[in-house]
Amino acid sequence: MPLNIVLIEPEIPNNTGNIGRLALASGSHLHLVKPFGFEIDDSRLKRAGLDYWQHLSVTYYENIEAFFRINKDQTMVFLSSHGSKNHWDIPFEDDLFLVFGKESVGLPKPLLQEHKNLLFKIPLYSKHVRSLNLANAVSIVVYEGLKHLSSL
Repeated sequence: MPLNIVLIEPEIPNNTGNIGRLALASGSHLHLVKPFGFEIDDSRLKRAGLDYWQHLSVTYYENIEAFFRINKDQTMVFLSSHGSKNHWDIPFEDDLFLVFGKESVGLPKPLLQEHKNLLFKIPLYSKHVRSLNLANAVSIVVYEGLKHLSSL
């Protein structure tokens, strides 16, 4: 799989369903870190993921500690509106983990502090927009990554 999409404690089933569809379409692996703001069998998740969910490559984690313990040797970057570098500067490589936070508050503050050199943002060109929808943000970054990987 060229990329890994990581959702830390996703809250909105429609976003997660759409990101699942994106993961399948892009050949990416989806990592979902609990707790979720919904049940995994939520009809809104299934509707957004349509009939693709059973074909998806997905791994579930009981909590953030389990995710980092299991994937401690993986190369990761973290996406946040607090990043100082833009997403097109991510050093994309096969199997890179793209880590996104929950819709309401983003990534936990300790992660932001611990990985500040690996923090990237999608630039926003309006002072009236605080952030992008999570599914849109993941789409932007994943397809930027695929563009970079296809030119290697």
